[in-house]
Amino acid sequence: MRRADRRRHLTHSTLVRQFKVLALVVFDFDGVMTDNRVLVTDDGREAAWCNRSDGTGLAALRRIGVPMLILSTETNPIVAHRARKLQIECIHACDNKWTMLAGFLKDRAIDPARVAYVGNDANDVECMQHIGLPICVADGFEPARRVARFVTKRPGGYGAVREVCDLILEARGARL
Repeated sequence: MRRADRRRHLTHSTLVRQFKVLALVVFDFDGVMTDNRVLVTDDGREAAWCNRSDGTGLAALRRIGVPMLILSTETNPIVAHRARKLQIECIHACDNKWTMLAGFLKDRAIDPARVAYVGNDANDVECMQHIGLPICVADGFEPARRVARFVTKRPGGYGAVREVCDLILEARGARL
């Protein structure tokens, strides 16, 4: 790891401290909860693969009372369907993620310093720059990786969400 990367990335103990005080965890959808691919059928419908182990981790966070939000620019209703199944609040089809998230945080009096944001691409960067714990999935694109304070070992759609959930659970002394 380069010297600049060491300064930017959090130590395990600092990461644990931040996970203990989180007031909200925000997840992008495409490329975080999915592997960033889309299946388009001959009638134009779209489908995406999601990881069931991610869902298990999210359910565990919900059980211990960790507030979560899915925030996506994607207009496809698949985002809302998955959020409903996971029982996570969802904002999708928004033009500007940071404008939407800033309003959400203000409306709920949530300090951005107590927010984790899990993203993977350029449209996540502005949110990641304004919150306390920017996280990028392992296969995220360079703009998001540059601003992340933590990068998962697992790629999006292949357990990255579960990895974040497990770390939060561990930091809070909870189990699945």
